[in-house]
Amino acid sequence: MAAMPEPAMHRVALYFAPDPASAWGRAGSAWLGRCAAGHTPGAAPAVDGLDARTWHTLVADPRRYGWHATLKPPFRCAPGVGLPQVLAAVDALCTRHHRFELPALQVTCMDGFLALRPARAERALDRLAADTVQALHPLAAPLDAAELARRRRAPLTPEQDALLQAWGYPWVLSQFRFHFSLTGPLGALPPVALQGLMEAAARHFHDLPPCTFDRVSVFIEPAPGADLMLHSQHGLTA
Repeated sequence: MAAMPEPAMHRVALYFAPDPASAWGRAGSAWLGRCAAGHTPGAAPAVDGLDARTWHTLVADPRRYGWHATLKPPFRCAPGVGLPQVLAAVDALCTRHHRFELPALQVTCMDGFLALRPARAERALDRLAADTVQALHPLAAPLDAAELARRRRAPLTPEQDALLQAWGYPWVLSQFRFHFSLTGPLGALPPVALQGLMEAAARHFHDLPPCTFDRVSVFIEPAPGADLMLHSQHGLTA
């Protein structure tokens, strides 16, 4: 059988993304109105005080990236590195980590946007996230001046700026905060609308079973600014 051609790839990212067909995968895709695996998403929840246009704007940023929690954010590959090397590194990573259940996920405001975050720390998660950043770093191209400037638009502490320069992203290692993004920037959303949005999110994700972290997902951005697509999922096998 002929080898499949390598997909077009501007950047690649390492995420935790539940099985798209699972309860958590379906719920996340329905919330965003898009499935990165190409499945048809379910109906978006109704939110009191928000019209469809406002809703579409609020979820536009996370919709482009797909339903996920970031382990290593999108990066350009170093010269001579392609998708096969990335996939091999992910497979090796997965042999060093075991599956575990995430702590209960709660709706919270985080740096001006809405997110689902664990109710408590989980050491297995922190270890896996740190290993992902460090193991994949040699495959990534250094940030260029424009990328560095874009990352610095957000206010950064000296520690975060040092992490940005060392690892290409400021919210890693000691600054890592596992989360599923539910919205982009909330801006001047009226308090009553924000309350309705948080209540809708709590209802939408409330009755789901515990979320098991059992895989690392490879997402690809085929061209600058394009929607990211789920390429493959790699089970934790330790």
